[in-house]
Amino acid sequence: MSQHSVRVRFAPSPTGPLHLGGIRTALYNYLFAKKHGGTFILRIEDTDQKRFVENSESYILETLKWCHIEPDEGVGYGGDYYPYYQSKRRNIYRMYINELLKKGNAYYAFDTDQDLDDKRKEYHHRGLTFSYNSRIRMDLNNSLTMTKKQLHDKLRFCPYVIRFKIEPGKKLKMYDIIRGNIIVNTDHLDDKILLKSDGEATYHLANTIDDYLMKITHVIRGEEWLPSMSLHILLYRALGWIPPHFAHLPLILRNNGKGKISKRNTDHFNFPIYPIQWKIPKSKIIIPGYRELGYLPEAFVNMLALLGWNPGIEREIFSLQELINLFSLEKITKSGVYFDIKKANWFNKKHLHEKKEEIFAFLLKQIKIRSISCQIDYIWKVIYLTMDRIHFIHEIWEHSFYFFISPSSYDTNFFNKICHENTILQLDKIKILLYNMNQFTSINLKFLFQTIKNKHKIMQLFRLALVGMLKGIDIFIILEMLGKKESIIRIEKLINQVKEKI
Repeated sequence: MSQHSVRVRFAPSPTGPLHLGGIRTALYNYLFAKKHGGTFILRIEDTDQKRFVENSESYILETLKWCHIEPDEGVGYGGDYYPYYQSKRRNIYRMYINELLKKGNAYYAFDTDQDLDDKRKEYHHRGLTFSYNSRIRMDLNNSLTMTKKQLHDKLRFCPYVIRFKIEPGKKLKMYDIIRGNIIVNTDHLDDKILLKSDGEATYHLANTIDDYLMKITHVIRGEEWLPSMSLHILLYRALGWIPPHFAHLPLILRNNGKGKISKRNTDHFNFPIYPIQWKIPKSKIIIPGYRELGYLPEAFVNMLALLGWNPGIEREIFSLQELINLFSLEKITKSGVYFDIKKANWFNKKHLHEKKEEIFAFLLKQIKIRSISCQIDYIWKVIYLTMDRIHFIHEIWEHSFYFFISPSSYDTNFFNKICHENTILQLDKIKILLYNMNQFTSINLKFLFQTIKNKHKIMQLFRLALVGMLKGIDIFIILEMLGKKESIIRIEKLINQVKEKI
C-alpha cells in the first residue's frame, strides 16, 4: 500500500445527531488515513430529503472538531471533488444511470406501491417472502417485458423507478478486511432500486459513484452495511470499475445485551450516546453529550478507539498520535462489543491525571468565588491528595472543599445517631489531646490515636467534624493539612451542634 494513496470517507446522513457508533466510524476512518499518510474526507449523504433534520450538519462538524479528528477534505473543508453533498450531484448520477441502462444492467420498473403490496400479501399467504429478483421480475410491470414502443409510452405517462438487474446463478466472491472471505449466491439478491420515482438516486447508487469518482481506496463503515456489499461490488463491476477495499465494523451493543445502540431510543440507556449535546429541533429538549458531562475529548476518543479494536499490547491509555501509530483494521473484532460507562469514566480519570493545570484552574476559580484566602502551594497539595478520587474536573471541589471551608452541614443519619452526652465527652477529650500536641503531623496523630479506646467510632466523629460526612482521604492527613487551630474549631462546632440537638 502506497503511503500516500489512501483515501477514506466518513459519509453520514443529516438525519440527526451522531451517536457512539457513528463517531467511532469517523474515528476509525481518521486513524486509518493518518496511519498511512492518506486523506480523510467528509461527505454528506443527503439523498433522502424526507428524513433531513435541521442542524445535523453543523452538529457533525462540531463533533469532529471536538474529537480532534477534523477532515482533510469535504464539507466545510473544500477539495478537488466538489460538491461533497449528494443532493448537488444529481446530474452525475443520472449520467451513470443512463450508462447502466444502455448496458442492460438496469431497467425501468412501473410497479405501483399497491402492486407491490398486493404481491407481498400474496406471497405471505403462500408462506413465502416476496423479493423483486431474477426469479419473478419477468412477471412484473417493468421494461424487461415491454417492446420499445410500450416502454416509450410508459415513460411519458407513468411514474417509474430504475432497478439494478442482478445476473442470476453466479457465486460472488468478496473479501472484507475484518471478516475475511465472503461468498454470496446472486440468486439470493434482489434487484435494488437505484433511482427513485422522484428522480433522486438511492444511497446504493450515489455511494458507489461518489466513492469511485472521489478515488476512495477503503470503505470503512458499520456492520449494518455488510448485506449491501455484494450490490455495491456488482455495481462497480457493471460500470467497469475496480472496487475499493471494504471493512465492516462490529456493532456497539447495549449494555443490557438487547440490541445495538441507536439514536432512536436514547431514553432507554443509562449512559449518554451522543458525543456533544443535541437540541431536538421540534421540542427544543436538550440531550447532554459526553462533552457537557465533563468528559475530555482525549479520553472519549481513547475509549471509543478500543471499543472493538485491540492494539495487541497491555496498555490502554493512548494519545491520539499513539492511536494513529498503532491502528490496524486487521485487529478489529468481528463480533459486537458492549459499551461500559464505568470503563468510560475510568478512561476519563486516567486522562485527567495529565490535566493538572486545568484542575488547578478550576479549583482556584471555586476558591475565588467564595473569597477564600490560601497559598498556591496549599492548593497544589490538596489536588495531589484528592485527584485520584475524581473522574471529572468538576468533581474536585466536591472532594476537596473541606480543606478550604468548614462543613456547613453533617451526614444526617450519622449525626442523629451521635446526638447524646457521651459524644460530647469523647469530643472534649479528643480536643484536649490535640491541643496538647507539639508536633501536629499525620504520623504523630496516627501514633497518638492507636492507644485510644473505641478508635473506630472516634475516627468517625473526627471525620464528621472535619469533613461533614463519612468519606474523604486519610483523616490524619486532613488533620495535618487543616492544622491544630482549624481542627479544634471544627470539633467545637460539632460539639455545639450536638448540644443544640439534645
